[in-house]
Amino acid sequence: MSGGRNGGSNGLEVRQLRYFVAVAEEAHFGRAAARLGMAQPPLSRAIRALERQLGVALLTRTTRSVALTPAGEVLLREARAVLDAVAAAERRTRNAGRPRPQLRVALKAGYDGGLLPAVLAAYERDPAALPAELVMAGRGEQAAAVRDGRADVAFVPAPFAGEGLDSEPLLTEPRLLAIAAGDPLAARPALRLADLAGKALPDGTAADQEGQPPGLRSRAAVPPPPAPRDLAEIFSLVEIGRIVWFPPVSVAERHPRPGIAYRPVADLPPLRLSLAWPSHSRSPAVAAFVRAAAAVAAEAGQPAGAA
Repeated sequence: MSGGRNGGSNGLEVRQLRYFVAVAEEAHFGRAAARLGMAQPPLSRAIRALERQLGVALLTRTTRSVALTPAGEVLLREARAVLDAVAAAERRTRNAGRPRPQLRVALKAGYDGGLLPAVLAAYERDPAALPAELVMAGRGEQAAAVRDGRADVAFVPAPFAGEGLDSEPLLTEPRLLAIAAGDPLAARPALRLADLAGKALPDGTAADQEGQPPGLRSRAAVPPPPAPRDLAEIFSLVEIGRIVWFPPVSVAERHPRPGIAYRPVADLPPLRLSLAWPSHSRSPAVAAFVRAAAAVAAEAGQPAGAA
């Protein structure tokens, strides 16, 4: 224990952190051992050895469960960050070690402001370009894909968690309401978010709360069907009146459908689209993609920084 107190420790190992996170999240040694694919006694010994190494109690134990001490809460937070960073490093290293490394670009289908084809064309002309691979992600998942190493750069709609990321604003684009053509609201000349009370968005949140911070949005009063996987499913659910949606104008223009009415909503926030990448990135390919995206956005009448 003295090594942990006096700085003589050999340092924490990733294996130790994985063990501790499993126990902390399961709040039970038996369940944690099953999750890790190991027996419970060596897991218990490993956690006690970790506590001796650090010189602090991480858990309070009862016969039925375990709970975190204040020190354990700190280690859980820090351990998750370390394990996320390790996983990201593994993914980035494997991508860099491919016979043909790729630039992985994360985006939500349709949420590129119509810029993607021109950006890819401009990027491919840069000598630093690598082959681009598109990584499709759901709502709010693009920034996470960059942080955890699944992607190298991403088109991200605001707001997004920017911790650990650099970003370049690209455009601001109005959004519309997509609603079943037979819905009485489709006949209204003017709409506001409050008119959409009781309507559900594809992710299950209440449509009239759009624009609120994600953590403050409540679920719709009438649960929608399971989250649609792609644009075709979204459009189908809108047409039959199960959900409404707020696509950007560029998406609405590309997908006219007789069963869907697109209507403006006076107080609906616009789409603000940025490009994001790891703040520690030194990749020439990422830099080339950022340059291409900024140039294309400027040519489209949205100078970088306008968003």
